[in-house]
Amino acid sequence: MATRPRITRRFPVWTGWVVALVLFWALWSYGEGLLPWAFDYPKSMRIPAARWISAFTKWLLNEASFGLFTFAEFTRFIAAVLDVPYRFVLSLLSSGFLKGEGSQAVQILPPLSWVAVIGSGALLGRYAGGVRLAALVAGCLIFVLVFGQWQSAMVTLASILVAVPLGVAGGLLLGILAFRHPWFERAIRPVLDLMQTIPVFAYLVPILILFGFGPTAAVVATLIYAMPPMTRITELALRRVPSELTDLGRMVGCTRRQMLWRVMVPASKDPLMVGVNQVIMLSLNMVIIASMIGAGGLGFDVLAALRRLDFGAGLEAGLAIVALAVALDRLSQAFARLRPEPAPVGGIVARHPYLLSGLALILVAGLAGLALPALQRWPAAYELSTGTFWSRVVEWINVNFFDTIEAVKNAVLLNLLVPFKRFLGGLPWAGVVALLAYGGWRLGGWRLGLLVAALAGLIAATGQWEKAAITVYLCGISTVFAMLIGLPVGILSAERDAIWAPVRVIIDTLQTLPSFVYLMPAVMLFRVGDFTAMIAVVAYALVPAVRYTVLGLKSVDPRLVEAGRAMGCTQGQILWRIKLRLALPEILLGLNQTVMFALSMLVITALVGTRDLGQEVYIALTKADPGRGLVAGLAVAFIAIITDRLISASARAARARLGLEAA
Repeated sequence: MATRPRITRRFPVWTGWVVALVLFWALWSYGEGLLPWAFDYPKSMRIPAARWISAFTKWLLNEASFGLFTFAEFTRFIAAVLDVPYRFVLSLLSSGFLKGEGSQAVQILPPLSWVAVIGSGALLGRYAGGVRLAALVAGCLIFVLVFGQWQSAMVTLASILVAVPLGVAGGLLLGILAFRHPWFERAIRPVLDLMQTIPVFAYLVPILILFGFGPTAAVVATLIYAMPPMTRITELALRRVPSELTDLGRMVGCTRRQMLWRVMVPASKDPLMVGVNQVIMLSLNMVIIASMIGAGGLGFDVLAALRRLDFGAGLEAGLAIVALAVALDRLSQAFARLRPEPAPVGGIVARHPYLLSGLALILVAGLAGLALPALQRWPAAYELSTGTFWSRVVEWINVNFFDTIEAVKNAVLLNLLVPFKRFLGGLPWAGVVALLAYGGWRLGGWRLGLLVAALAGLIAATGQWEKAAITVYLCGISTVFAMLIGLPVGILSAERDAIWAPVRVIIDTLQTLPSFVYLMPAVMLFRVGDFTAMIAVVAYALVPAVRYTVLGLKSVDPRLVEAGRAMGCTQGQILWRIKLRLALPEILLGLNQTVMFALSMLVITALVGTRDLGQEVYIALTKADPGRGLVAGLAVAFIAIITDRLISASARAARARLGLEAA
C-alpha cells in the first residue's frame, strides 16, 4: 500500500519525458522542410548584442564622463593607483629600486636576494606550521631557484602579492554587503555567476581598452576572476555564525559595527581563510592568461614555450607555478588553522621573535650579497634543466609510435567524434530549448525551466547556436571520458588508502598545473584538431571526477556499511548497493565540476584549431572586438549555468530520495 502512491506520482513524469522525446524526434526527422526556423534562427530576428556591446564600450571610452573627468580618465587613474604597489613589490623581489626610466635607469638598491626570500618563506612556515612546513616552503622555493625560474617566479609572485590582498578585501566587503542587504545579495548573485563562468579571454579585450596594456590590466583581470569565491564564502560564513555569539554581543552592548568586526568576522575566521586560499589559487591560475596582456613572469614563459612547441621549457615553467602554488597554499592553510596564543612577557624581542629574525636575515643576506654575488643571484652555471630530456621523450614517442597514435586518433575521430558532432549540429534549436525547459521544470520547478529555456534561447537569438553545439559536443565527449576514467580511479582510491595517497599527490599536481601546459604534449603527439582538444580537456577535467567520487564514498556513514555486512552483503554488494547509491549526490557534484573544468579548458583549446565558442572568444581578442568576445563568452557562461542548475537540481533530488535532506 505504501508503494502505490509513489508509482502513481512518477508515472506522469516518465510519460511526459516519452512524449517530449517523441515530439523532439519528429521535429528533428521531419521538421526541417516544414519548420526551417526551428533549425536556423531567423537572421532578421537575431539580437545584435555584439554590436551593442562594442558601441557601449566605445561610448565609455570616448564620451562617458563623471563631472570633471571622463570614464577613460577614471580607469587610467585606477591603473596608475594599482601600478604603485605593483612597482614597489616588483622592485623588492625582482628588478631592484631604479633611478631613471628605460635604458637610462640605474639600480640604486638591489632586490631581495634569493637567500632572504627563501629564508623569509621558511620563517613564515615555521611560525604558522612548524618545522615541516618551513622545510616544504623552502624546498619549493629552492626548486624554483635551482631550475632557473627565479626571476620569472618573482615577477609572478609580485602580481600575486598585489592581487590577493585586493581580491580578499574586495570580496570581504561585497560579502558583508550581501549579508547585510538581501536585495544586494539577490542583485550580485547573477553577476558572480557570470564572473565565474564567462571565459577570461572574453573580458580581456574591454580591460585592455579601458586599462591599457601592462601588468596593472592583468591585476584587474585577476581580480575579476578571483574575487567571486571570497564574496560567496564571506556571505555564507557570516550567515552561519552561531546565534549564541550574536546574542552575547547584544547583551554586552555591541554596536552594529562592533558586532560585525569584533564578533562575527573573528568567529568566521576559518571559512574566511578558505576564501583567501581560493583567491590565491585562482590568481595563480590566471598567470598565463594575464601574461597575454602584459603580466610577464612564469605565465609568459609557458605561453612562449607553447608557441615554440617546446614542451620541456613549458613544463619546467609550469612546475615552477606548481611549486609556488603548493607553498602559498600550504602557508594559507596553516594560517587558517593558527590559533592566537597569549602574548609572551618581555621586551620586543620576546614578543616578535619571527619578525625581528626576518628583518635581521634580510639585512645580513643583503650585505652578504654585496660581498658574494652568488648569494645575491644564483649563478647560471649551477642551474639545472630537464627541458631537453622531456622534449626528447616526446620526440621519441612520435618517432616510434606515430602510426599507432594516428590509427587511434583516426578511429576515435571517424567512429565517435565526427558522428556525435554531426548529430548535435543537426538538432533543432527550438526542440532543444523546449526539452531543456521541460527537464528544468521536472527537476526544479517552473523557475528553473524558465531560466534554462531563456538562456538557451538567448544563445540561439544571438547567432551562437552552431558554435555552441560544437562546444557542447566537445565538452560532452570530454566529460564522458573524464568520468569513465575518474570514477574507477576514485572508487579504487576510496576503497584502498594505499592507492589514495599517490593518487592524491598526482591530482593535486594536475590541479595546480597551468591549463596551457596540457596543450603542449597533446599538440606534439596528436597535432591540432578536435581530438587534441579532447585529450587536453580530459586531462584537465579529470581531477574533480576523482576527488568528488572519493569524497562521496568516504562520507558514507560507517554504521550503514556495518549494517550491510551484518545482513550478509558481500564487498561488491556493499559498494554497489550502499556506498555508490549514498555517494550519488557527491558524484553528481563531481560531474558538475568536471563540466565546469571542461568548459574553462575549451576556450584555451581554441589555440589548437577547434571551431567552437572558444575560437570566437580568441578571434575577438586578436581583433580587439569586445562585442564579439563578450557575446561568445556569455554563450559559454549560459551553457555552464544551464548545466550547473540542472545537475545541482538532480543532486538535490537524489539527496532527498535517499533521505539525506528534506525534499
